[in-house]
Amino acid sequence: MITCNERKDERNFMVRTQIAARGVRDKRVLDAMRKVPRHRFVPVSCSSEAYEDFPLPIGSGQTISQPYIVAFMAEMLRLNGSERVLEIGTGSGYGTAVLSLLAKEVFSVERIAALLERAREVLEALKVENVHLRLADGFFGWAEEAPFETIILSAAPFDIPNAIVNQLADGGRLVAPVGSLGAQTLVRITRRGAHFDTEALLDVAFVPMRPGVSEL
Repeated sequence: MITCNERKDERNFMVRTQIAARGVRDKRVLDAMRKVPRHRFVPVSCSSEAYEDFPLPIGSGQTISQPYIVAFMAEMLRLNGSERVLEIGTGSGYGTAVLSLLAKEVFSVERIAALLERAREVLEALKVENVHLRLADGFFGWAEEAPFETIILSAAPFDIPNAIVNQLADGGRLVAPVGSLGAQTLVRITRRGAHFDTEALLDVAFVPMRPGVSEL
């Protein structure tokens, strides 16, 4: 459940001018973006900018992606509501909340404990019940729950780790930024048996994906 009427007009304006106007057409994605209160997932100091079309700092050297990118990546997953999604990089929990409205279950991995606990608090306050959170090194995915029909990365590895790709179900789709800082491309990988088809979607700028687990 996500019910929040605070700043609803700002969300509607955001979807109309930043997301739909730039080509996102999936009605379920647009509806999810209208429902999730982005201002709940950013620091109070950034709250006035919560519905602007740019990333915002969330602490620990991480950011919350701009709304358009969140919506675009969700659309590229082609979710119909029956999928189990693996998300690498919970971050603020905003993208997690959007995915919770689009998929059956979301399994989200975060390496920074402070971010994970804050995201957990907000998601619980919004009564989001189909999300499972885990503090772990995202490079290993969540093997015990694999395979996943869809996988999404919110930080950029130089190459997609084999451990993550191998957790994708046959016919499944993975959307992720790939490359070094300043030269990243958002890609979609579709698994077809032992083969993986890769599409380049657009140039992006994400924080680098890092290994290990951190408290701060």
